[in-house]
Amino acid sequence: MLRIGIDVGGTFTDLVAIDEKGGSTIAKSASTPSDPSIGVIDGLTRLAEMMSTDLAGLLKSTDRIVHGTTVATNALLERKGAKVGLLTTEGHRDVIEMREGLKDDRYNLRMPAPEPLVPRALRLGVKERMRADGKVGQALDRISLDRAVAALKKEGVESVAVCYLHAYRDPRHEKATGKAVRKAMPKAYVSLSSEVFPQIKEFQRVSTTVVNAYVGPILSRYLTQLEKRLKDAGYAGPVLIIQSHGGVTPIDEAIRLAAGSVLSGPAGGVAGSRHAASLVGSGDLIPFDMGGTSTDISLIVNGEASLAPDRAVGGQRVALNSLDIVSLGAGGGSIGRVDAGGLLYVGPESAGAQPGPACYGRGGIAATVTDANLVLGYLDADNFLGGRSKLDVAAANAALDRLANDLKVDRVAAAAGVHRVVNTNMAEGIRLVSVRRGVDPRRFALLSFGGAAGLHATDVARQLDLTRVIVPRVAAVLSAWGMLATDLRYEVARTHIGDAKQLSPKALKDLYAEMAAEGRSRLPASFDGPIRIHYGADMRYGEQIFEVAVPLDGVDWTKDDPMPDIVERFHQRHTELYTYALRDQEVVLVNARVAVVGVLPELPKEPSLPDRAPAAPAMRRRIHLGEWIDAPVYDFDALAAGQAIDGPAIVESATTTVLLQRGDRAIVTREGWLDIAVAAR
Repeated sequence: MLRIGIDVGGTFTDLVAIDEKGGSTIAKSASTPSDPSIGVIDGLTRLAEMMSTDLAGLLKSTDRIVHGTTVATNALLERKGAKVGLLTTEGHRDVIEMREGLKDDRYNLRMPAPEPLVPRALRLGVKERMRADGKVGQALDRISLDRAVAALKKEGVESVAVCYLHAYRDPRHEKATGKAVRKAMPKAYVSLSSEVFPQIKEFQRVSTTVVNAYVGPILSRYLTQLEKRLKDAGYAGPVLIIQSHGGVTPIDEAIRLAAGSVLSGPAGGVAGSRHAASLVGSGDLIPFDMGGTSTDISLIVNGEASLAPDRAVGGQRVALNSLDIVSLGAGGGSIGRVDAGGLLYVGPESAGAQPGPACYGRGGIAATVTDANLVLGYLDADNFLGGRSKLDVAAANAALDRLANDLKVDRVAAAAGVHRVVNTNMAEGIRLVSVRRGVDPRRFALLSFGGAAGLHATDVARQLDLTRVIVPRVAAVLSAWGMLATDLRYEVARTHIGDAKQLSPKALKDLYAEMAAEGRSRLPASFDGPIRIHYGADMRYGEQIFEVAVPLDGVDWTKDDPMPDIVERFHQRHTELYTYALRDQEVVLVNARVAVVGVLPELPKEPSLPDRAPAAPAMRRRIHLGEWIDAPVYDFDALAAGQAIDGPAIVESATTTVLLQRGDRAIVTREGWLDIAVAAR
């Protein structure tokens, strides 16, 4: 049986099928932003052709599909979500606009505040009050509630967010409100803060709940349509959606917690990087995922990726746990432009999938990174996507000529400038996730993947003094491949503020046991695999205003009082992050966390390359590296294990191209990956 991973990006939809022996078949299709499910079916049809079968035959022999989607992300970034109404405690409807009283860039006096996803007219107060201790201060006023619901219904909202003060302590008012909304507006998507983010911190809770309501209907329509198309095509197995935290979940849960999918696509790349770390024997990797519209960068330390509890996406706060990923507006479709002062910028504007770079021949006229790479000779115009598509050299030349005219240089200099600027932008992004966080990137290897990364990885590494770049054989679809190496994951969190010395050990153990039981209950009824449970807590010193995430795996919950061990782990974690601990101060536990993981079968081990002689260059091509040279071009799929390739050279396959510069040396691994030693600057 097969497993299929699908990653829908801004320009291409990537697909990979893994068979029982670990063999992989990869395919790409053009993304269809108006209805991404069309591009998915097109890609599956292409995948079937490559495996000498038809779509029905492919799906009949598939027992699992894992999907990463940018639908929720794009709805948030492009402000194309649902029309949302917000019901909140009377007097608190402006929390979403006041935020935390600070700008994201507090020293930028001209920076406007992000526009709320819900206009003030659709933010309605309801008479009710739950106190911070969980006691009812004012009962839910049914007349006030009915009036507010009727007003939202009259305004034609399609989604309702409900966020009452201190509902994380007792959700009874929110649940009653949700029931009333569903009765009056049966087609509305309803999002309760006590179900989406039952934690302290009012702004984070209301913002996350509103984001959930904003993207939920769009994600629901897409996933429902995708499920129908797959069923009509003959697929009867489960469809799992990768979440921002790196785990996967069934479609119904993904729809319920739509805000958990806002980083779905990039999460697949990090999941794949974790799996890659175990294959290459290096636990310290910098995943470098360069696609058509953006580049996603993260860190793998000791084989694990870090989670961030609070992210901003499209200017909106999403406080759910997510993989710590930095996204840059730098991809193959990033547009080069010249400002009034004559300076060259590349991105964040992108040509996207439609019309795409000028060389795609779909009407684009702006000079993009892909156009520059074609002009510099790095891409083969007649062998793009394995020859299924030909690039328009004349259109690329014309686009670069226009840019060159603005820069007052020749075409090749303009193309080289675009290539150099985008590389510098991406190197700065890596500094953002490493050096600025106290991590020395020089001890890391750069894991290069995504359709465009291979042409830029060695130069980016050189700028950062990295000495090693790894390019997987499935580099172009590693995000889709990585999704198949993930497990079911459900996260449960509860606010449980209290001085560690005063918390009841029994109450604490009961709380974690209850949360673990809730997480287990969310696993599909058909799941019969092993279950892992990870424990954690958000803790702080008494006078601090921020919390530290503390892993609690290994705590002996059978002890009469596990709190001393938990407190010591907090001191140690604080020391790791900030170099000191304040052991004489009180320690406060703010949030308890549990992650329940349903372990899915591992990916089969990748087969080794067959024994064969080192491959000779398939051809030679003129490329520009400061000057025009004739460089050997190797077929990625024909390389032999142990083969060494010295730069300058090109290694290309149907879906990716790798540029080796002077002094670089690539060794082909047993699995057919490139392990590149990067020459010093």
